[in-house]
Amino acid sequence: MGVFDELEARGMIAQITNEEKVKQLLNEDKIAFYIGFDPTADSLHVGHFVQIMVMAHMQRAGHTPIALFGGGTGMIGDPSGKSDMRRMLTKEDIDHNIACFQKQMSRLIDFSEGKAIMANNGDWLLNLNYIEFMRKVGVHFSVNRMLAAECYKQRLERGLSFFELNYMIMQSYDFFELNERYNCILQMGGDDQWSNIIGGVELIRRMKSKEAYGMTFTLLTTSEGKKMGKTEKGAVWLDPEKTSPFDFYQYWRNVDDADVVRCMKLLTFLPLSKIAEYEAMTGSELNQAKEVLAFEVTKLIHGEEEAAKAQEAARALFGGGRNSDNMPSTELSASDLADGSMGILEVMIKAGLIPSKGEGRRLIQQGGVSVDDQKITAVEHVLTAADFEKGFVIIKKGKKVFHKVILQK
Repeated sequence: MGVFDELEARGMIAQITNEEKVKQLLNEDKIAFYIGFDPTADSLHVGHFVQIMVMAHMQRAGHTPIALFGGGTGMIGDPSGKSDMRRMLTKEDIDHNIACFQKQMSRLIDFSEGKAIMANNGDWLLNLNYIEFMRKVGVHFSVNRMLAAECYKQRLERGLSFFELNYMIMQSYDFFELNERYNCILQMGGDDQWSNIIGGVELIRRMKSKEAYGMTFTLLTTSEGKKMGKTEKGAVWLDPEKTSPFDFYQYWRNVDDADVVRCMKLLTFLPLSKIAEYEAMTGSELNQAKEVLAFEVTKLIHGEEEAAKAQEAARALFGGGRNSDNMPSTELSASDLADGSMGILEVMIKAGLIPSKGEGRRLIQQGGVSVDDQKITAVEHVLTAADFEKGFVIIKKGKKVFHKVILQK
């Protein structure tokens, strides 16, 4: 099976500019392709996962991935899917974020010996002469067509700055530059990038009279169409300091039954024949499939050792045991209990279990909070030093979230 057929069978492909030609290139040739990553945070998140998996599948098939980091475009920010203008980042922020992205991506993509390329569009965007650039590149863009693009259309009612309007031109120019430098002929990205990708394909055709191609892939959504990768704590990050391997494992262990097989196809390298076996499972059998999904995804991002620890901790907790060695934890200092106690709501906020006291009150009123297996019924409940006699307490939120809170001596 060629890599195009593999991506198609896994449900990854959304739109293609020239399906017949792209299929031939992917299945029969060896090409350079690129995917762009704007460094808007200091970690990749679950929303980037499908893109990285596509790069990995392509690399395994002998193609050359170019991971393009937005040292230039990140100074503007992509308006696609955003109702308001993104916060402007400093160059120092962007450089730091790029370094974090590179480290995380290297777990799945082999950048050794020219097998893949890391590029930074700041190398060509930050020193452009504006007048020359507009004469050379801007002349090829119709504002009417740009404003009709989906990425801008939804912003027009609330206001779209000229600053952001430049984003499509910049991204299109990236494709032109990568075509010049590395003979890159295919741009890939999430389906929300379709308009920007088309802009680059058209720019290369107009400026170089050459064919280039674009492909978008499925966004990571639930069976109900909601974006995946969000929890009550916020985004699910690939950085273990921002989302622990245990919490990461638990996120995938708890996906809805209807989403298990789709996530296996998109986010693991399990053979399709093996996934078909899990697809035939129903009812409680799906718990086995969820364990496999959680283990495989956690192994890819955090390594087999951390995946095994997370699985062991989850089995101990939910199998009735209380092995808390690998459980997510938060440390309290003696000063936190300066008055001899600390409110349960404050402890839960410090542990990242709730975003606000209002959310904590609601959980307690609904019977969703326990401390060392004792259900908390009062929102005014406090923890004292006596509660930490063994050095820690275990807070349970809902049915499946456990957190160890340690009191430092």
